[in-house]
Amino acid sequence: MGYYTLFKGKDGQFYWNLKAANHEIICQSEGYTSKQGAEKGIESVRQNAGSDVIRDETQKAA
Repeated sequence: MGYYTLFKGKDGQFYWNLKAANHEIICQSEGYTSKQGAEKGIESVRQNAGSDVIRDETQKAA
């Protein structure tokens, strides 16, 4: 089962990683100015990541 890690970076911002069961990072966040913001980011991913739809946008016209 995957899990999230929440941590404070050297720059003072808060970040999270989503890790697979084998502890490898499979997703990393942007920096957040508050811990609460990072926690909201985790919750957003948890709510929105249930989709199995893949949108292939590699063939977009220029």
